[in-house]
This record gives sequence, structure tokens and C-alpha cells, in this order.
Amino acid sequence: MDFSLDERAEAFRAEVREFLRAHLTDEVRARVAASGTYHDAEFHRAVADRGWIGAAWPVEDGGQGRDRADMDILYEEMAAAGAPVEGLSVTLIIAETIRRAGTPAQKERILRPVREGRLLLSLGYTEPDAGSDLAAARTRAVRDGDGWRIDGQKNFTTHAHEADYVFLLARTDPQAAKHAGLTMFLVPTSAPGFSYAPVHTLSGERTNITYYSGVRVGDDARVGAEGQGWEIVSLALAFERGGEFAAQLRRLVHATVGWAHAAGRTEDTRLLRRLGRVVAATEVSRLLGARATWLRSTAMAGAVEGAMAKVYATEALLRGSGELLDATGADGLLGPDSPGAAADGELQHLYREAQISTLYGGTSEVLRGVVAERRLGLPRSRRR
Repeated sequence: MDFSLDERAEAFRAEVREFLRAHLTDEVRARVAASGTYHDAEFHRAVADRGWIGAAWPVEDGGQGRDRADMDILYEEMAAAGAPVEGLSVTLIIAETIRRAGTPAQKERILRPVREGRLLLSLGYTEPDAGSDLAAARTRAVRDGDGWRIDGQKNFTTHAHEADYVFLLARTDPQAAKHAGLTMFLVPTSAPGFSYAPVHTLSGERTNITYYSGVRVGDDARVGAEGQGWEIVSLALAFERGGEFAAQLRRLVHATVGWAHAAGRTEDTRLLRRLGRVVAATEVSRLLGARATWLRSTAMAGAVEGAMAKVYATEALLRGSGELLDATGADGLLGPDSPGAAADGELQHLYREAQISTLYGGTSEVLRGVVAERRLGLPRSRRR
């Protein structure tokens, strides 16, 4: 399979790089570093002004009808540059799900403001003591007149403090089988009874615990049919997993090469062997992600291929960042604001980010189970 890009795609890559030179300013980087929130409203609006939010959607849905490979280029270049696009990527995961499974009213309410950069969405999946077992959700949604009353708690609801809605997985039938009694909702963060508390992670990122205390929403907040929550969340997860971490590996390589030149280590054979392994893993990650993207543009969902790409890339990032950070010695332990920090602290920061990358979108253990069951036909794990 040939994943080489044509001249049109490379021209788009050049356009994205020029955009980043103009808009990814020191002021934007400083705001992100200070807040720990990998989203910047000013940068986000600039992306929207280019028409790049939802650009791969059909023209009839307000998109530009771009090839999905263009979106891979967009995310790859932005992630490789360290741009604050996590809010954008999460919002588009949810918006893409709404575009495919939402009602006409939901599409009208969500899609246009998302494209225009005026609306941010957050994922409400994980709960205390549940980890990546999303079907173990205990947050309850109970029928209340013509709507629903929601009570419970979610962990790692990133960007909830800035988002307009939380895409919430809730249990609506406690008597049903584990995967069958779930329903998905769009919960406004402005609703009475909604609250949050910040959580600061090892990587320096800020996420949130979100609380739902008698939050009432109308039935028009329900996404999909009652009891269809597992199908809806599975659809959303198919858009969450892919080759996005290949760009993190690319950042790791570039930071190490820059440090090696500055430190006079370009002929260090031990370092070069380590670097070579990471370069190879970066290319494999890119190709696995490209394959998942291609399948999503066909009748196949690419969910298994996305899981494969995500497991490989995040574990390669975990290994590679540790090996290359180790090569820098004591200078690698210094943070971005410390004089003498290796690669201005970039290697240290990527190492910290790598520690939690294997949790995003499902742990490696869970995703290996997806591949084992859906691709290899192995029996379902007794622990799930």
C-alpha cells in the first residue's frame, strides 16, 4: 500500500507550517504553559478562520470536503510544533460523532458553532474505580418528566472548565447487561448542579473531575436511542485512535537532534543507535496511522487499525523518550525554565507526557484486547 503524498498534499503541509509560524507565538506558548490547558482560544479561532475545523466534512455539512489525509497533515504538523490543539481534537471527535449519529436539531446546534470556533466540547467517560472500563460507568441518568436527571462523577474531563458541553456516558438501566444499559448525553456545563475541580497531571497538563448533582437535561440532550450508549461511544472511540502520537515521536527526534548538535554528540554511536530506533518507530507509527485514516474514508471504520496504531505509537514514545532522555545525563532532568536544560527542557517534557499517553483513548491492555478479539478472533477476556 502506497502512502506517499501528492503535490497538493505537500502544498497543504507548507500552508500549515506557514500558519504555525504566524500564529503559534511565544505569547500563545506562554499562556498554555501557565495554564496547563492545551487549548488556546485565540489560536483556536485562527484555525477556525482558515476553515480547518471540520474541513474533512462534506460541503453539505459545512466542511471543505478535504481528504482525511489533509487532516492527518494538519494534526501532525501542529502536534510536531507543540501547538495547543487538544481542545480542537477532542471537540472534533465528538462533533464527528454528532454528525453521524445526532439528530438534525443536534447537528444544527453543534456543528456550525464548532466549525466557527465558537463551541468547545469535552469527553465525559472515565469514572473513579473504573479506569478504561467505560462500560462500568455508574453515573446515573433517570427519567424525570420529559427529560433526565443526572447524578454522578467523572474523572479526567479535560477542558470541562472551558467547554460548552460534556459528552457524557451515563447508566440509564441498572438492570440491563453491563454494556446494554448505557446512554449518551450532551450535558451543558452551564446547567445547575454541574461543577468541576482541577487536577494537575505529571505532564503539567490540567484536567478536571466533574460532578453532576441533580443536573437536569431535556430528552433532546440524548445522543442516539436510550440504551445505545455503548454503540455511540464505540463510534466516537474509532475517531480518537490513530497515528496522532507519531507527531510526538517526531518532536522527540527533532529535539534530540538539536541537542546532539549543541552538545557535540553527533558522532556518539550509542546515541545514534538509540536515535535510529526512534526514527524507525516514528515512521512505522506514521504508516499505521495513515492506514487507519484510509480505512475511515472507506466503508470500514478502521477502529481495530486505530487501536493498533495507538498502542504501537504510545509505547514507542514511552520507550524512546526514556532512552533519549537517559542519553542527555543530568542536563536532561532540567525543566524548560532552567538554564542548561537539554533541548530547552523539551526532552524532559516529552518524557513526562509519554507516561500518560498509554492511557488516552484506552489503555494498551484494553486496546490489545480489541485487536485480539476483533482481528485475531480470540475469546473475550474473562476480566472484562
